[in-house]
This record gives sequence, C-alpha cells and structure tokens, in this order.
Amino acid sequence: MSLENIETPAAAPSDFIRDIVAAHVAENKYPRIHTRFPPEPNGYLHIGHAKSICLNFGIAREFGGVCNLRMDDTNPTKEDVEYVESIQEDVNWLISAWADDKLGLKPHGKTPEAVTSNGQPDFYLPAVTGATAGLEPFYASDYFDQIYAYAVALIKKGKAFVCDLTPDETDEYRRQGKASPFRDRSVEENLDLFTRMKNGEFPDGARSLRAKIVVDAPNIWLRDPLIYRIRHAAHHHTGDKWCIYPMYDFAHCLSDYIEGITHSICTLEFEVHRPLYDWILESLGLPRPLPHQYEFARLSLTYTVMSKRKLLQLVNENSVTGWDDPRMPTISGIRRRGVPATALRAFAYNIGITKYNGLTDVAVLEHAIREDLNKRAFRRLAVLRPIKVVITNYPEGQVEELNAVNNPEQPETGTRKLPFSRELFIERDDFAEVPPPKFFRLKPGGEVRLKYAYIIKCEEVVKDAAGNIAELRCTADLDSKTGGATAGRKVKGTIHWVSAPHAVDAEVRLYDRLFTVAEPDTGADFKATLNPHSLEVIHVKCEPSLKDASPAERYQFERLAYFALDKDSAPGKLVFNRTITLKDNWAKEAHKS
Repeated sequence: MSLENIETPAAAPSDFIRDIVAAHVAENKYPRIHTRFPPEPNGYLHIGHAKSICLNFGIAREFGGVCNLRMDDTNPTKEDVEYVESIQEDVNWLISAWADDKLGLKPHGKTPEAVTSNGQPDFYLPAVTGATAGLEPFYASDYFDQIYAYAVALIKKGKAFVCDLTPDETDEYRRQGKASPFRDRSVEENLDLFTRMKNGEFPDGARSLRAKIVVDAPNIWLRDPLIYRIRHAAHHHTGDKWCIYPMYDFAHCLSDYIEGITHSICTLEFEVHRPLYDWILESLGLPRPLPHQYEFARLSLTYTVMSKRKLLQLVNENSVTGWDDPRMPTISGIRRRGVPATALRAFAYNIGITKYNGLTDVAVLEHAIREDLNKRAFRRLAVLRPIKVVITNYPEGQVEELNAVNNPEQPETGTRKLPFSRELFIERDDFAEVPPPKFFRLKPGGEVRLKYAYIIKCEEVVKDAAGNIAELRCTADLDSKTGGATAGRKVKGTIHWVSAPHAVDAEVRLYDRLFTVAEPDTGADFKATLNPHSLEVIHVKCEPSLKDASPAERYQFERLAYFALDKDSAPGKLVFNRTITLKDNWAKEAHKS
C-alpha cells in the first residue's frame, strides 16, 4: 500500500500577488492567467526555487490558468543537459499531485510559430491545455530566431547599436555614465555589423549589441545595457547554430511575451530590472496585452546556504557526496532524504509571499516535514545501537507473533505481525547500569514495558573480559501482554526492541543539519561552520517486515526518527536515510546556550 499521494489539507493561501491576480480575474483583464517558472539550467534547483515553483504553478492552479516551465538557456558556457534533466525531474516531482489540465504542460513537439503583424515580428503560442506523461519544458533558445528579429527591429528603430568596447570598458563607461564612442553609428552600419556578428566574423568579446536608452540613468540597468554578446560555444539545445546569444534581460521579457505570460513573477532582486523589462516591450511596439513583472522576497533559510556558487563548491570539494546529497538544500537532495513533495509544498504555502527580505527558521520547514510524515509514515521497530537481552523465563525456541499497528493516524493501514522470542535487541541508551535521576528506562532491578509485548525486569548484567556489557538477563511478566491477567499493570517506561533471531541488518545514515550556525553565509569562510557530525553511518537491527521496504513509503522507526529507503539499497542490502528526528534537538541545544 502506498500513501504517497496524501495531500496535507490546507486553506488556499493569500498574499499580495494572489490579490493582484484575483483582481485581474474579477475584471476579466486577461483571457486566462498565464504564469511561468523560468530557471537557468546552470545548476540544480534548491528549496528557494521550490517557493517559486509552488507560487507560479499554484497561482495557475488556483485561478484556472496555466503555467510554463521554461529553461532560460541564454548562456551556453554555463548550462548543461544534466541540469535540464534534473530541473524537469524536480519540478515534476514537486507538482506531481497537481497533474491536471491547469498546469500548462507543453504539448510534445510544439513550438511558437512566427507571423507578421503591422510590419513587426509577432508570435503566438499554440494552446496549452493537456498534461503529458512527462513534463516537457519550453526553452528560451527555441525563440532565438524571434528574439534576433526583435533585436533587428530595435536597430531599425534607432534604439540599439553595435558597440566595439571591451567588456571591461563597457562596464567602466556604464559606471561613469559615459556614452560609448560607437553609440551614434547609423542604422545601416549597425545592421551590417549585427549580421556579421551573427555570421561569426568576430571573436568573443570583440563586439556587442546594446540598447540605446540613457547613458547616465539613475537606474544603472537602463544605462545602454547589453542585449547581445558573442559566444563561440556550442549550446546544449541548439548546438552550433548560433554564435551570438541574447542577454538574460532581453530574452526574458520577450520569452514571456512570446508565450503569452500575463504575470511574470520574479524575486526581489529583479525589481530594478523591471524598467528595462518594460522598456524593451514598449519600444518594440508589440500588440497588447503585454506581460507585467511582479517581485516577491526570495527564501532565505537558517543553517543553509543557497548560493549556486557555494553549493557547487561543496560538491567540487567533496564536502558532500553530490548535488543530491541528503544534507544539501537542493530539491533532489531533499527528495533523496525522504521529504515528501506534499511537505515541501505545505512549507512553501505556509511561509507566505511578501515584498520584504527576511530569514526563515529552518525549524518551520522541519515542522512541516514532521507534520506530514506523522500522517503518512508506517511505524516500524529498529534498534540503532543494539544491546542483547535474554528473557530467562521465556521458553527457548518459542516464537509468538504480536500485532503491531502500521500507523495510528491512518487506521485503514491495519496491523502487521511482529515476531517475539527469548532473545531480543534493545537500544544501548535504553539501559543504564548507574541510572541518572528520573531515568525511567531499563536499569538493574528495574522494569520497563516492551512496546506491543511484555513488562520485563533486569535481573543480571553480563560483561565480557574487557568489562563491556555483553548482554542483559531479564525476566518477563508473562501475564502482562495485552489481554493478559496483568496487562493493565503500569510501569513508567516503554522501550522498543527487535527479536534477535529474526532481525534484519541495515545500514542507516543519520543525517543532520549541514552547518552549525544559523547564518553560515555571514562569516569569512562559510565552510568553517560545516557540521562535522552532519552524517553518521551505523549498522542496525530492524524488524523483519523492513526487508520488503519500498522506496515509495516513509517509515517512523518508533521512538527514534523518520526514515526513507535510499537509492543505494539493493537486494540483501538495505540502506535507510534519516529524514528528520521526531523532535527538534537543535531547539534544546539553542536553549542551553
């Protein structure tokens, strides 16, 4: 049985962007709402992108619109098919339970087609209404012909020019608010040079195409910005067709227009880019309606770095095992750790959308994960650091099957059989030879209840030649099992266990927060705050039902934590990742300090 598609019930979120969209729907401003999620395929998506994915796809879903996944692939030197494929997988996973006709998935094999309107390039997108088996993205590179035509149109209007300044000189001129000496070239010369740029006659950096706006504008993004540069580099999607590539600001607004986007939702750092976004669309005299850009605050999370450069550094310097290391804030790492998509969506919905940058406590994310897993996870028994227990008054060779619930939050999941025998394993931490005050677990002469089973009493501690505890000899109140004469007898402690002859061996990876400080980005060297205890690998004893563990399921090892089967598992080799502890141990440590 799989509980993978359980959705955490939640009220529809409300925020300033949704309020804007709702007003536009009420006044019938657009035929339909159309959003997009446009990552650059130059790295793996992280949890900050999850917020944007849930916002853009969520708005489309809530308002009967569509949402496009688009690769903003305008920089061939940093982009790769590996990143494209990982983005597809991550987005498809995160919106998996939303696979209906409101998602705006691209029909396979369809691309925008060019037409002509009033002498200006104009493009339309075929209707996007049906979900496909796999989410296929749009690509900005699919529009390179159209975007090139728009650049030519700007040149013809006298609003763009070819500049011969080097990249460093261009930056310096723009900082100083100085006009390029090539700014007043004729339209004819600019068209000729731009054509020759396209034909590959010039080396990288020799020339660029710049918009002609204002050389000393207060907003530096309007100071004759670059809109095309030369890059003699193969592109992951278009191959060697192009040697000039549009800059992000030029391609982005035009891709939005080509796709019919109504609400172009970006993070707050793009607010200063919006005047350029609007200038490009207005200067081309494009038929209405035009897309409009809206900005919201990006996600910043404690105990986390989300800079692609820093995440790449962690991967390249082997501080983690890869982009999908379960300690990473990447969506692939979060998924591998065992976090359900529903938990990540609930987190993204509940943190809200604002115009103000802030720092979200990672405990908020962890709470969403625990709340989700408590509902879906199958309960199982596993002993992480075993110590042997022999019940001396239990018959040798006898095995009985006890009933254990799969999930008290989901009674329909039923029960399972749990073997019980004379020899057991319990957690080493559940026994203290010299117990501290208020220790309610097993101790010499003390009693505890074995979950689902009997009350036992420690009679003898057996040690090896080195003085280490080899086993505990106990007696059981054989009438204390459920239904027995003394089943109602109370003891203060209940511990978990597994039957030693039936135990299944497994490798368990105990993951924890990757950094030891709340704001690792603030120090001179963010790696100096890496948590040396962020991963511990141990070999454990599990109840026998876990030999059939499924990657689709989530498990609560009772009294311990939530776990998921890792992709490294194989027949006869179980590997579990700790998704999250049952309680927030970091809050306790913070309180102590």
